[in-house]
Amino acid sequence: MSALDLTARDLAAAVRHGDTTPQSVAAEARARAEARNPAINAICFLNPAFDAEAEAVATRLAAGEDLPLAGVPLLIKDNIWVKGLRVAQGSRLFADHVAPEEAEAVRRLRAAGATILGIATCSEFACKGATNSPLHGVTRNPVNLEMGPGGSSGGSVAAVRAGIVPLALGTDAGGSSRRPPAHTGLCGMKPTMDLIPYGPSFDEPVWGISVICPIARDVGDIALAMEVLAGVKATAPDRIRLAVSPDFGTGQLLEADVATCFDRLTKALKAAGAHIEDAVIDWGGIKGHDVLPLQFAGLALAHGDVWRRTPEIFDPVIAAQIETGLGLSGVEVAAAHQISHRMREALRSALSRHGVIATPTTPCPAWPAELSAPQTVGGRPAAPRDHAAFTPQVNHAGVAAISVPCGTDSTGLPLGLQLIADAGCDGALIGLAQAVEPILKRCA
Repeated sequence: MSALDLTARDLAAAVRHGDTTPQSVAAEARARAEARNPAINAICFLNPAFDAEAEAVATRLAAGEDLPLAGVPLLIKDNIWVKGLRVAQGSRLFADHVAPEEAEAVRRLRAAGATILGIATCSEFACKGATNSPLHGVTRNPVNLEMGPGGSSGGSVAAVRAGIVPLALGTDAGGSSRRPPAHTGLCGMKPTMDLIPYGPSFDEPVWGISVICPIARDVGDIALAMEVLAGVKATAPDRIRLAVSPDFGTGQLLEADVATCFDRLTKALKAAGAHIEDAVIDWGGIKGHDVLPLQFAGLALAHGDVWRRTPEIFDPVIAAQIETGLGLSGVEVAAAHQISHRMREALRSALSRHGVIATPTTPCPAWPAELSAPQTVGGRPAAPRDHAAFTPQVNHAGVAAISVPCGTDSTGLPLGLQLIADAGCDGALIGLAQAVEPILKRCA
């Protein structure tokens, strides 16, 4: 077995114990990237100092340092700064941008002994639910190359699923590091807002909702990453307690296989002794997409002048968002801010009653890679954000969530279970996900 087929925690242990070396792991990761990336387009820039980083980790180990991520190769999403590397947020506007500083999250990973293989693809400005952009092209899902991995953290998940690296960083402002893991059979953690420092980095279209997220093959590696990134330790529950809602109280239609899977796993959890109740969430009629004017206005503020001069350089989907944002009134933007606040209050109120809420991560599996969104969901024509109906509420509430694999649809495409907990309950949420994970594997 290759070291890269191990979990990140086992790989790091093997390096610490001398069963392999950081240099050997780096060589394997580079070889896998060269062999496997062309088919999936998950990596847009390889780190020329990668081998030197592995040498430096070996030196630190020889000096007696205890490194929890010793020699573990990582990929970093194309909107998180890695000092000295090209980070372009998927945009032609930033095609030559070299990060002048290091994001604190990257610094912490390096301090723990991780090495940076390179930069993972994302959609332009991380503002689209599919990973295809004019700068980097189409990223594909390793489970089925005809499909996309979702977005905007599609490159990060595709590389982990393809076995190029065991861990990657993504970002999440509306589900971008939960939905793509669900579409590829991985785990993705959306931490409590501000638990992991976000910058230094690019300006965000919407401040106060985006977080940096670990993406991994299992919850154990999420736990390790969160301990390194935020000092969070997983705490095991005395009993699994969940409030479940197949549509998150939104009325969103589900693909039949998603509904069947959610029902099956709910029954499996009950059979395993879990306490299950129905979640009651009073959204007051608001939907996840009702906050999108904030993103449109933020993009218009940041890039509207350039769009007016050269609209052709933008992804057409992003160009349409900028154009919409330029046409919004102050009253419309203020109304979206009010909706964001109501969304926060509704979800936090429900979490105070229920503890942890479980939903499908997405109402549908992955869709064709060339499309920005599925054309249908639940047998009906889909609106552009129907695939993201269950995730942005978590961001606007500032609470924690994790997506865990829970089986596949009838064609073999992965599906995910989303677990949501109140702000500051990240350790308990990870512990609960670890308790749920083996049950989900058995009923998949």
